[in-house]
Amino acid sequence: MKEKRRWLLAGLLLFIFAITGCSFRHNAEKIATAPDPIVVGNDAQDQTEANAAADRAGQNAEAEEQKLISEIEIESRPHRDAIKAKGIYISAYVAGTPVMVDNLLQEFDKTEANALVIDFKDDFGRVVCETESPLINQLGSTKVYIEDMAGLMQKLKEHNIYTIARIPAFRDAWLSETQPDWCVKKSDGTVFKDRDDHAWVNPYKQEAWDYLTEVALEAKKLGFDEIQFDYVRFCTEKGMRDAVFDEEDTKGRSRTDIILEFMEYEYEKLSAEGLFVSADVFGAIINSDVNADSVGQIYGEMAKHLDYISPMIYPSHYSDGNYGIDHPDMRPYDTICAALTESRKELYFAGLNGEHVAEVRPWLQDFTASWLKNHIPYGGEQVRNQIRAVYDCGYNEWLLWDAACTYDWDGLLTPEAAEEEQKAIEASRAGLPETTYAPEEAGHDALTVPPDASAQTGAEERSGDGAQSGGETQRENSASAGKAGAVGNASSGKKGEKLAVGDFPAAQALSEALETVEEPGTPPETGTTLPPTV
Repeated sequence: MKEKRRWLLAGLLLFIFAITGCSFRHNAEKIATAPDPIVVGNDAQDQTEANAAADRAGQNAEAEEQKLISEIEIESRPHRDAIKAKGIYISAYVAGTPVMVDNLLQEFDKTEANALVIDFKDDFGRVVCETESPLINQLGSTKVYIEDMAGLMQKLKEHNIYTIARIPAFRDAWLSETQPDWCVKKSDGTVFKDRDDHAWVNPYKQEAWDYLTEVALEAKKLGFDEIQFDYVRFCTEKGMRDAVFDEEDTKGRSRTDIILEFMEYEYEKLSAEGLFVSADVFGAIINSDVNADSVGQIYGEMAKHLDYISPMIYPSHYSDGNYGIDHPDMRPYDTICAALTESRKELYFAGLNGEHVAEVRPWLQDFTASWLKNHIPYGGEQVRNQIRAVYDCGYNEWLLWDAACTYDWDGLLTPEAAEEEQKAIEASRAGLPETTYAPEEAGHDALTVPPDASAQTGAEERSGDGAQSGGETQRENSASAGKAGAVGNASSGKKGEKLAVGDFPAAQALSEALETVEEPGTPPETGTTLPPTV
């Protein structure tokens, strides 16, 4: 009997050691888990107590191991240095033309611009440079526009430029030729094509996710700092009524469900490799459930699985009357303020439980919407007005879009002037009350302004060299009172004065929008020469 007990005790100790040993291999110094003492008595009691001790030891070991695994995952994730990006988009053609790149670098050296968004996979689904990926090569996706991507990256780093690889996700004409089974199909089994004869990848296809991951990781190998997914959505054209999605693929998941799953999947994969991850989204989804369900994008939820979210809030893409603004394209400052006010509200609620929420880095307009009846020419002044609206709404980063890649550099500050402006913004924000929002009470989420906040919502007028390098100081009052009072975290009104909503067009528009609960319309689909995902 004694011999039997010895073997029982030895076996139990080996069992406990096997459970706890995996924890020791991670970090022996952190774990000092020992089993409870075992008292030798009669066989039945011995077995019961032994089992209980083993259970307790196993539970302790499992909890400790899970804690260590979590710590190791965090510690093993590569360090990422975030910057406040102020950038522009350039096509692969421009990026692959050395003389054009050199001209751009001269402008970057003279201005506050510090980031470039470059097509790594273009709107037709072609990867724009040679890669080492067997899958990309197997699919024949490569169409070389940039002969020496590594050399380009090195040159950009020498000028301290943050590099962002733009990757259109679910609009991909090329895959309809090489992988039609990954694409959205019609009821007759043929591949769905939009009006530009482009196929769309079926977001429910896991194989397509893995392909996009591989494309993104190839961009990392070549030196990009960030992956920016565009077309992270379903096509919204009327022809999509003929599209069918197999239950075998959907598994009961909605459009918004699958887009969120995709974004979470890519974020986990790519951030673990040291990449920042961002996505472009329709401006119209910020406060519209209808538009969100149509495209599959939920603003606040997507922001939980991104480092940066970039709403495309081009004034030209809002219909007359949106946000109570008669002709949004003609009032760039007011329109950007209105859209970003809604952004702040949506993300405020998204992060209420302490969840991670992406930084907002909006796309701004640097092109003239000549197709609109009511439009104005866009130049340096309009660009600067939009940038000031971004700052006045409490955000710090922005991107400019012009499909032709001809930018109005006179709308940007010199590096020195931008530094002075940033100091002034930080000082003015420090004196502002915290913005909070109340739950829906009268058909909309009402902005709650602390008592006497109207006297503080303005900020010191910015000073510096102005928008041009030799330039003049520009001043404009911001949306900073009434229900919109807490919008301007860095507004340009005069601090300390009593301001009324009617004093500023933007504030009036925002107030009316909140009262009427008017939702912005879906941006018109006007072709691939216009901004991303339009």
